[in-house]
Amino acid sequence: MADLPTLLALYRHLNTEDPVLDLQLAQSRLAEILTHPGMTILAAFDGDKAASSVTLVVIPNLTRGGAPYALIENVVTHADYRQRGLAGAVIHAAFATAWEKNCYKVMLLTGSKNPATLRFYANCGFKQDKTGFHIRRPAR
Repeated sequence: MADLPTLLALYRHLNTEDPVLDLQLAQSRLAEILTHPGMTILAAFDGDKAASSVTLVVIPNLTRGGAPYALIENVVTHADYRQRGLAGAVIHAAFATAWEKNCYKVMLLTGSKNPATLRFYANCGFKQDKTGFHIRRPAR
């Protein structure tokens, strides 16, 4: 919970158009994350400052011999720390965690069309050989 302020500052570099999250709501959400089975936030720090982070979710499964699978979300690096290998390090830490949990695969979706971003994910070991779909909740 002590890392919440630096995580919130880091997330401003992910979706700059997002509204600033109310601190009480942010505390509640982080408490949920910290107690949610299979969910964790991995981060690289420079002292007390979060420089790069990913969220990893390990999901139980009834196929693949019961082996779980994992999802990586919210990949972000603070603008001042980019091109230093930090995102790759936290992604590889997420892989290690997933393999320790016996996951048979790790998935990641990106909305980026930037060739450098896609190359980065490929260099981390991801294969772009699936078709992804998503739907967002309609505006109220």
